Amino acid sequence: MSDFNDFNNPQVAKLPKHLRQFIVEQHYEKYTPIDQAVWRYVMRQNYSYLKHVAYYPYIKGLQRAGLSIEYIPNLQTMNDNLGKIGWGAVTVDGFIPPAAFMEYQAYRVLVIAADIRQINHIEYTPAPDIIHESAGHAPIIADADYNSYLSYFGSIGAKAMFSSKDFELYEAIRNLSILKESADASEQEIAKAEKHLQVVAENMGEPSEMALLGRLHWWTVEYGLIGTLEDPKIYGAGLLSSIGESSSCMKDDVLKKWYTIDAINAQYDITKPQPQLFVTETFQNLIDVLEEFADTMAFRRGGAESLVKAIECKNPATAVYSSGLQVTGIFTDMGITADDELTFIKTTGPSALAVDHKQLEGHGKFYHKDGFSSPVGRWNGLALENLSLTELQAQGIATGQTADLTFDSGIHVKGLVKEIVQHGGKTVLITFEDCTVKEDNGNILFQPEWGIYDMAVGEKIISVFNGAADKDAYEEITHVSGQQTHKVTYDEKTKKLHAIYSAIRSIRQDKRDYEKCIALFEELKAEHRYDWLAALEILEIIYHKKLDPEFEKELRVYLELKAANEADYRKLITDGLHVIENPVSQLITEED
Repeated sequence: MSDFNDFNNPQVAKLPKHLRQFIVEQHYEKYTPIDQAVWRYVMRQNYSYLKHVAYYPYIKGLQRAGLSIEYIPNLQTMNDNLGKIGWGAVTVDGFIPPAAFMEYQAYRVLVIAADIRQINHIEYTPAPDIIHESAGHAPIIADADYNSYLSYFGSIGAKAMFSSKDFELYEAIRNLSILKESADASEQEIAKAEKHLQVVAENMGEPSEMALLGRLHWWTVEYGLIGTLEDPKIYGAGLLSSIGESSSCMKDDVLKKWYTIDAINAQYDITKPQPQLFVTETFQNLIDVLEEFADTMAFRRGGAESLVKAIECKNPATAVYSSGLQVTGIFTDMGITADDELTFIKTTGPSALAVDHKQLEGHGKFYHKDGFSSPVGRWNGLALENLSLTELQAQGIATGQTADLTFDSGIHVKGLVKEIVQHGGKTVLITFEDCTVKEDNGNILFQPEWGIYDMAVGEKIISVFNGAADKDAYEEITHVSGQQTHKVTYDEKTKKLHAIYSAIRSIRQDKRDYEKCIALFEELKAEHRYDWLAALEILEIIYHKKLDPEFEKELRVYLELKAANEADYRKLITDGLHVIENPVSQLITEED
């Protein structure tokens, strides 16, 4: 990707090809004056309220991440600032697959949805947006303990095994979030998508590693509280970026529980406020719980139970032999003894071999295009991988000679040894010509007319993880959804409303032309009765300048009537009036 923009940020520059595929340009110019006003409203509300309940100094965190209350953040500015604390940021199109999201975290890069919520979802949106990602996640990145947890979570999460159902769920959630943020989606379309998500969610079966990790992520990174059960503080980005739930979550009817490994049993609904939240005493406890869960995962356990997860995944995974050889492909079969010990593993379709996450030369997915299978186990009680070339020769295994091996499992391999590949003092692969491989019941696993036989060497499968070992060589262009977020085109009336918002911002910034506010308000009343935020911004200017008591009173009555008559706007207008009377600029200087 020659035109890849790394923003001169070392973390972004390190991103491999398979992650760069999700990145989209921010296109800062596409943000409308209403978008900028929505950002400013939410950020002022956040600061006014979060000053008392957020775990860390909110404004200092924003500044360290290159964010301001006044403007939607620019990605270059964010990268300039985040780079100083060893992080970076990129913009993507809505939801991306969980494994990719996790891997970005491991690379210490924040993934930010380029879009911003519509004004009618100003309090909360189920779709990822720039308010959630930057105002929620970025300010706490400066906390060293927390950002260590975040990147460590990413490295664990990137290895988590999926189930095929997880892909269905991902697409269903993405589809619903796109529709909910689309200006032209019908109620019927949204109801259908909600129903579909419900059906998928109710038929997930046993949760996969990724599903369980997703719960730990949700109850910490997104919805976490820290401190005591009686007086917790918010650090989760989902709460910090929701001006509705950051307030309601502190009420007594939302159950507060200590955060332990048991949180993996707590399911969540992305579309509703959470009925319970988990409190951690320290960020170190988050790492301890993650470690406890990681010890149960396939990448640490290996063996037959982990291969079962790979077969269920139905997507590329990697099995690691005790020799260090890594086999990548879609696993479809395995052999096991009565004691649940593996005897062979099998992939179908494009497969590849690697060591230390680097593909072995000549063993990519085009060479092994029809799959790969190989025994696992000891031979004559010996671990073949530990034998030197001299020791192998003493056992009748040498280049140019016919070898006859019977594994302890009963699998029999006979053929002409063409090559022995060693790495790090271990034998990892033996290549045969004219080779036959049979199980002890006579079942043929390989025969000479199929060509060259590459036999993986190793007495055990010590690890199984999601995705390819050498991702870029395998060109693992994973599951970029074909469904893009909707792009809006604006009618003339909306463009005129944009012009009003733009004029209000100019008046506030330039500190002149205040008399134009009256004409702007008249136009709002005549043409845009449904709008409330522009009137609030005009009132803010008039109130602070103490310019025209009569006009100020008219604005206030207009907004109070709207709040009284239109339930959807009541809280938004009331909260807006509160921030006007308790301005953010004064609060900022008070923050210690």
